[in-house]
Amino acid sequence: HDEQAALDYATRLKALSDEVSDRFLIVMRAYLEKPRTTVGWKGLLYDPERTGQGNLKQGLERSRKLLLALSELGLPLATEALSPFMMDYLGDLVSWTAIGARTTESQIHREMVSGLPMPTGFKNGTDGGITVASHAMKSASHPHHHMGISHSGAPVMISTAGNPDTHLVLRGGRGVTNYDELSIAKAVAELEKAGVSTAVMVDCSHDNACKQAERQVDIAREVMAQKRNGNRHIKGLMLESFLEFGRQDDGKELVYGCSITDPCLGWEQTETLIRSL
Repeated sequence: HDEQAALDYATRLKALSDEVSDRFLIVMRAYLEKPRTTVGWKGLLYDPERTGQGNLKQGLERSRKLLLALSELGLPLATEALSPFMMDYLGDLVSWTAIGARTTESQIHREMVSGLPMPTGFKNGTDGGITVASHAMKSASHPHHHMGISHSGAPVMISTAGNPDTHLVLRGGRGVTNYDELSIAKAVAELEKAGVSTAVMVDCSHDNACKQAERQVDIAREVMAQKRNGNRHIKGLMLESFLEFGRQDDGKELVYGCSITDPCLGWEQTETLIRSL
């Protein structure tokens, strides 16, 4: 919601990334769309002025300008592809893509991923189960022919080759966490049975943290302990982090660098955590 705060955060993250580059490849989350269970602010792309009226032209321009500025710092970027059309405008600036829990089951998103040139993580379903994600991975790995829009605005048939670089993102579910050793082992076994990649990323936030940002610290440490103990399937962690801890409601004078969507770790917590892993 605040491009300057995002750039300030990115500058700090780039310095930290250089410091720990012998151990981690840090990718910055730059999410421009916000999926909603019901209603709410849908992100910089659609409502950059946060008036509730929407301004896609301004949103696209500001979103691309922000991603360009972040890229120029030397940080690879991650985003969630909620609208399949968004990737046509911004996908060239993205190194990793997420498909959220609500859209993993969508055929349209599976078709889109089959044509993306970057690794893509499918999150487990909102119930915590991974079957929809394994089905999505299998579908997206195959060629597809689907409807799209040409650069001139005409309907066209799009043919894709399939994306070989999809993987599972474990984010918990309703009343369920799935970052522990047993849950990851069960997920890997199901992925093996489905004949898809057994690479797993753990989302330390969302339902794994029960929406409590501070719990991300213990979750990240537990998952990294599993990796140090020989779990080769764990390939990464996802953290929700910003300059200030927590979240705030929009519609009033805002605290600089504090999220208006999901609760986040603050910068000092983030820096300390990553250095300790």
